[in-house]
Amino acid sequence: MIDLNAENVVSYLKSAGHLAPQESATATELSGGVSNIVMRINRPSGDDWVIKQSRPQLRTDIPWFSRMDRIHREADVMRILDRFLPTGIVPKIEIEDRDNFWFAMQAIDANHAVWKQQLLDGQVDLSVAAKLGTYLAAIHRETSQRAELTEMLRDQTVFNELRVDPFYRHLANQFADVRPAIESMIEEMAATPICLVLGDFSPKNILITPTGIALVDFETGHRGDPAFDLGFFLSHLLLKTVLHADRFEDYADLTHEFWKTYLAGIQPLKATAFAPHELRRRTFAHLASCMWSRIDATSPVNYLPNEREKNIVRNFSRQLLLSPPETWDQAIQDLRTQTHQP
Repeated sequence: MIDLNAENVVSYLKSAGHLAPQESATATELSGGVSNIVMRINRPSGDDWVIKQSRPQLRTDIPWFSRMDRIHREADVMRILDRFLPTGIVPKIEIEDRDNFWFAMQAIDANHAVWKQQLLDGQVDLSVAAKLGTYLAAIHRETSQRAELTEMLRDQTVFNELRVDPFYRHLANQFADVRPAIESMIEEMAATPICLVLGDFSPKNILITPTGIALVDFETGHRGDPAFDLGFFLSHLLLKTVLHADRFEDYADLTHEFWKTYLAGIQPLKATAFAPHELRRRTFAHLASCMWSRIDATSPVNYLPNEREKNIVRNFSRQLLLSPPETWDQAIQDLRTQTHQP
């Protein structure tokens, strides 16, 4: 395998016949992820590509490894999503090289913003949260009754390597009082494989373009429990709500808007696991564990350095795990109380 980088990728693509020898393409490494190298290939035609190649060791302070063939799962998930989401939301695969663990996809408009950065900067747009609720509901709904996807998505090894072990089990090993709750959640999640779960539905992977929303990064996709996607996504919104406690209601409204459109989107599903009260119950455990993990596990967020803010997350998460509320409104009220304590 050749390790691609911004210095050698253009000549490699030419030698492999993917670019014409005379094409004056250039490469720029993109930042933001920890598990792959990602480069934009700028082409004179304007039909730019993004090249993504997996790496065995992730770029974190704590040693973290994952199998490299996760890149193949990502390509498979992108093709699945292309069937169920409107055109342009997920980039199309242009080239895939399974021997060298990379693929090229259509590049998203370079004039885009990362939703994570907008949220960190204080920009709140309820319409984005509403659309994301609609999109995630469509993914869960449309893949929940697709028997042909079961075998393709059955293997959860990468999801365990990148989420369950470094987040949930790492947390359970540190805090004995919540270990039974976390272990019970992991067992229930493993017993509820009912639809495609992205495993990385996060503001850092949501790009706001001049024409709409684009979604990227799907290497943790698998057949699993939709409550994980919900808890993971909502944990990012609530972490930013803690950051912007002076605008608590603005950020909390994002979660209400997301829940409203998500629940409307899965309403046709009759499975017990999709019943709103059941889904919320399971989501609370994932939300708590994901939030807390981003403070005390393998990949902590870098925007909550204040110990007071960290303790808000710890206390709120512990309460969610050990004494979950009945409703989302109550969960938000509990966090509101935590953030406004002197």
